[in-house]
Amino acid sequence: MKSMEVCNGPVCELGEGIFWHPERRSFCWFDILNSKFYEQIDDQSTKVIECPGMASAAARIDSSRLLVAVDDGLHILNLVDQKWERYLEIESNNPLTRSNDCRVHPSGSFWFGTMGCKAEKGAGSIYHVNSGKLQLLYSNVTIPNSTCFTADGSIGYFADSALNLVWRVELNPSTGLPVSERKVFLSFESNTIPDGAIVDSQGNVWIALWGASKVAAYHPDGSLFTEFHLPATQVSCPAFGGANCSELRVTTA
Repeated sequence: MKSMEVCNGPVCELGEGIFWHPERRSFCWFDILNSKFYEQIDDQSTKVIECPGMASAAARIDSSRLLVAVDDGLHILNLVDQKWERYLEIESNNPLTRSNDCRVHPSGSFWFGTMGCKAEKGAGSIYHVNSGKLQLLYSNVTIPNSTCFTADGSIGYFADSALNLVWRVELNPSTGLPVSERKVFLSFESNTIPDGAIVDSQGNVWIALWGASKVAAYHPDGSLFTEFHLPATQVSCPAFGGANCSELRVTTA
């Protein structure tokens, strides 16, 4: 098993939602429990922005704006003036839930996952957001995770970490909506919990394995491709970035 090194950056209580911003050439991520957004350019000092709630993931709108998943829905963050604007309320009337794993589909639609603040069983859901329209995809979810898509948008993956399962579902590439029933893609032992995930250019699914101190990549048929060991137990989310997206970074808790 290959190993990863610790980056130069702040310690997070619950690091999550890391992604690469190509225009700004920066890695960005969140500390959910401390309501902070971080951005680091070329391994320089890390910029910190306070969030209007427990933020967990983001979608790039353009070179200066992000659509950010927060505990009461979606907000727009301007990275230049660091101002926030509310975009869409999602479960804002339910103080028991917050956002968790979210991901942009190649069509531009956004899969938004919610969960109980104390991981209450079945308290969460997974939604589809497009042009301000909200649609419920899956309910009775405890911890939504591993949301990611193939480059052509035809296949989606997602997990309920409480069940140690990752599902595979066929999607409409132009909308990001399911067109088939979900099927089990991976099943893990109780001490290996699927968390955040991404799909690489070859269609391999890279999953942060909470409790197992590693990131593992799986071929589209579910067979193991490779693994990377981390000096941390609670591994939460991977992202490719840097020159030619050749660098792999992972958040932990």
